[in-house]
Amino acid sequence: MPIRFRMAAGATFVFAAALTVGPATGATAQSVADFYKGKKVDVLIGVGVGGEYDQQARLTARWIGKHIPGNPTLVPQNMTGAGGLKMANFLYAVAPKDGTAIGMLANNFPMLQAVEGKGIQFDANKFAWIGAISPTVETLTVWHTAKINSVADAKAREVVVGASGRGAITYVFPAVMNAILGTKFKIVTGYQGGNAINLAMEKGEVEGRNNTWSSWKTTHPTWLKDGTIKVITWAGPKPKDMPDAIPALESLAGNDDDRKVIELAVSGAHLGRPLATTPGVPAARVKALRDAFDATMKDADFLKDAAQMKIEVDPVRGEELQKIVAKVLATPKPLAMKAKEIVE
Repeated sequence: MPIRFRMAAGATFVFAAALTVGPATGATAQSVADFYKGKKVDVLIGVGVGGEYDQQARLTARWIGKHIPGNPTLVPQNMTGAGGLKMANFLYAVAPKDGTAIGMLANNFPMLQAVEGKGIQFDANKFAWIGAISPTVETLTVWHTAKINSVADAKAREVVVGASGRGAITYVFPAVMNAILGTKFKIVTGYQGGNAINLAMEKGEVEGRNNTWSSWKTTHPTWLKDGTIKVITWAGPKPKDMPDAIPALESLAGNDDDRKVIELAVSGAHLGRPLATTPGVPAARVKALRDAFDATMKDADFLKDAAQMKIEVDPVRGEELQKIVAKVLATPKPLAMKAKEIVE
């Protein structure tokens, strides 16, 4: 409540403004703790149980609560549908706007918004991005029975690959390769997450899929070691253990425009598996959530848990995620529309 004095209107305004916009005090910080004390925070996951998104969301949920003022209880919940769009749209439009709802969003959603993709009912710029455990490296991987050893081989004959849905990175990655490099991937959609596609490969329904390098190392390390699967190309920040003989997808582009389209299509790799909260959350709570994420990434118990799960930790902070999303959404229209023709 403002304190009123008998003084000139201008002086009163200056004093009131100072009270309003001055630096946060201990009382302000305490209000965040008061808000979260005894609360439940839902951690929404747009894909099924068991994949990399699910694993990372649940790992973070196990430890971040002790670093959020007030120590709320974090409750992971899977909300599948439309390659994660159902959850993202819910988080944006329906979930409470008070910091009690967090979502682990598909990292290709900013790209889909940039190309005016179908089903996008949110503005990714308005989410408050919290952080990601690490960037990702996307791969195109084939099953050993496919008899495909390179991108050149995939140009020579049809290869059936599985995907969750149009617009999902599992669809976008091979679709971009078809459009720009001339590969002959036949993309079969409708699989409910990565585990379902893996099972389809084992059954012989499909011959390959897009997946991240870190996911393969975490969920099926023996498949990589014994040749059950073979990575033929990748995109994103190059990991130290990626063999030099496997080419980066961007390096295969024939011209600068094609390279930029590829970079837009796989821009989500730099976002990793990102956590965000809803638009409209008070700034103090957004800061508290970001600070809690940063602290969690240094937490000895979290790091031990991550190591046991073979999850590599190389955090992307919330402020950096916010900048990456803004840059993707600022993609020039002609370039975005060229990409749109491919991803849809």
